[in-house]
Amino acid sequence: MTETATARRSRLTPEREAELYAAVLDLLREVGYDALTMDAVAARTRSSKATLYRQWGGKAELVAKAIGKEIGKDKSMGASAVDTGSLRGDLHALARREDDCAMEQNSALMRGLAMAVHTNPELLVAFRQFLIEPQVAEFQRLLERAIERGEVRPDNPALDFVMHMMLGAFATRTLLEELPPTQAFLVSYIDAVVLPALGVPTG
Repeated sequence: MTETATARRSRLTPEREAELYAAVLDLLREVGYDALTMDAVAARTRSSKATLYRQWGGKAELVAKAIGKEIGKDKSMGASAVDTGSLRGDLHALARREDDCAMEQNSALMRGLAMAVHTNPELLVAFRQFLIEPQVAEFQRLLERAIERGEVRPDNPALDFVMHMMLGAFATRTLLEELPPTQAFLVSYIDAVVLPALGVPTG
């Protein structure tokens, strides 16, 4: 990235950026990804399309970063910032970082984007770069701490699937039970499924 581009990208204040991200999420909930346009974002936020493209490059990057901001709001750092002294405590703390209302809204939003991600290659690339890979890296550091503390054996095969388990619980409860994910459900799932797979006591 050139110095000029960097300077251009730095012009938005954090408050203005948060306002733009919130508008994107509102539009996603209203019309879905395919019908969302940069024109609509510009109109909703009283911005110019030129500003939006200069700051984010396109719709896919803007949406991926808006989702990432929503998932990470009120958390100055990622999952690796959670350090209760035990893996069980860390996972419980992660499950409780969002209240049930926010969790339900985010679950519905992600379900709505699931098809769009797999039918829009540009969105899939943006999600991997700006959302999935950073989240996985943060979560990996949390697991590495558990290994260093001696809570989990480094050769435990379940380590490669912890993220799959956590996301699966979050994403599939509505499909299987017609209920949204909740803090209580995720904490119970962690104790019943994730920790036993890692050989971590839950008592």
